[in-house]
Amino acid sequence: MRLPGMSQPFLLSPIAECSPGPPGAELRLAVLGARGVGKSALIVRFLTKRFIGDYEPNTGSLYSRLVRLDGEQVAVHIQDTPGCLQEDCVQALDALSRCMKWAEGFLVVYSITDPGSYQAVRPLHQHIRQLHPDARIPIVVVGNKADLLHARQVQAKEGLQLANELGSLFLEISTSESSQGVCEVFQYLCREVSKLQHAERRRPAIIPRPRSPNMQDLKRRFKQALSPRVK
Repeated sequence: MRLPGMSQPFLLSPIAECSPGPPGAELRLAVLGARGVGKSALIVRFLTKRFIGDYEPNTGSLYSRLVRLDGEQVAVHIQDTPGCLQEDCVQALDALSRCMKWAEGFLVVYSITDPGSYQAVRPLHQHIRQLHPDARIPIVVVGNKADLLHARQVQAKEGLQLANELGSLFLEISTSESSQGVCEVFQYLCREVSKLQHAERRRPAIIPRPRSPNMQDLKRRFKQALSPRVK
């Protein structure tokens, strides 16, 4: 599945911290992927429109911004996560579990120049599904560094096929060349999380069925009420 086109504006207002807002006014996203795929650059590109190519290996940073989405202002929290090599990604999943439980929507990123990062997508996706059995939790598979065609080792059709197998949307982007694709993928994810939140709030509460009365007990009490009191 490919990402549908985006047309509506998506405005950002950077803030130092996001104070708690009304229910449904906060969206929690996480960006996952192997080491060196450009997760931090992707997030910063979305939030600031600037591209910064070099980052120290991160231990997991949380970014918070106010975003105007479909006319409403919401607080978006984006968790950047430590990367892992394909061979140690399964062991690293343990450390990522808390972040995965916290988040409501996910970007799983690989680099088109790194087959190992592509191989890491499936275990990450499967782990998300284990922690969030509800298939409605939105997950987008992102092939990054699409500008490096001379170094491509993962074809677009491979990314699309994997995303289809996993039941997720797929998009190839170049974080360094343009912020448009980056903004579109985050915009889509924010909308999907927001729709899921609204659906949860509309879900009717389950009222427990009252227990059936014990007819023998009712008859006994009725006779006691009618019988004359013994003095």
